[in-house]
Amino acid sequence: MSGAPGKRAPAERDLTAPVEDYLKAVYELERAGEAAATTQLAARLRVAPASVTGMVLRLAEQGLLTHERYRGVRLTARGRLAALRTIRRHRVIEAYLVRALGYRWDEVDVEAERLEHAASDRFVDRMARAIGEPTVDPHGAPIPSRAGAVAEARYRPLADVVAGATADVMQVSDDDPSLLRYLDDLALKPGSTVRVVDRAPFGGPITLAIGRATRVVGQALAERILVRPRGPGRLRRGGTPVRK
Repeated sequence: MSGAPGKRAPAERDLTAPVEDYLKAVYELERAGEAAATTQLAARLRVAPASVTGMVLRLAEQGLLTHERYRGVRLTARGRLAALRTIRRHRVIEAYLVRALGYRWDEVDVEAERLEHAASDRFVDRMARAIGEPTVDPHGAPIPSRAGAVAEARYRPLADVVAGATADVMQVSDDDPSLLRYLDDLALKPGSTVRVVDRAPFGGPITLAIGRATRVVGQALAERILVRPRGPGRLRRGGTPVRK
């Protein structure tokens, strides 16, 4: 194993954009509680596995992650702080674009991806203050604090909610702009309340009541909408908690 945890996050200009992207990717893959495989990193970052191996070794030498052969990659304390700092910049920028500049929520991910590596932490902190210190981005993902704390709440897929139950939409997948536009049309956004009217058997469509409207969604879409059910006994047996 190589790389050792440290207490100090790298200085703001120590890290290049590719390094920040790698650390973010490892963080996202680690949220399931397992080490990130180099093949998973290659797929997420759309690079060759050989490139991932080389970068992982360099980041381990810098003390940003640990790498154990055949057991995957994990962030060190320093690497986690650096990843969360980048994630904070990305999500604050998204929130600012929506709240202050009138962007749609399906437009902001690409813009924030471009800006997150260029904007200073001080500038991003001022953006956050200007819009009231948001705690989540426009898609419901938690915004890490300046100190690197993040609310790792556990929500459930809408697909796990039983017929007759009510749930609050908390977070949606943000990696597909066309999906976000479709969810906007359905009024399935963080802050919405839904009631599961009916569930077709064998993985069939799910009928929802959203306000006065009735909508029908497929199982695959319902898996990508994270909710907080109201009251106990509102989930299908065998459902698996999903972390934000």
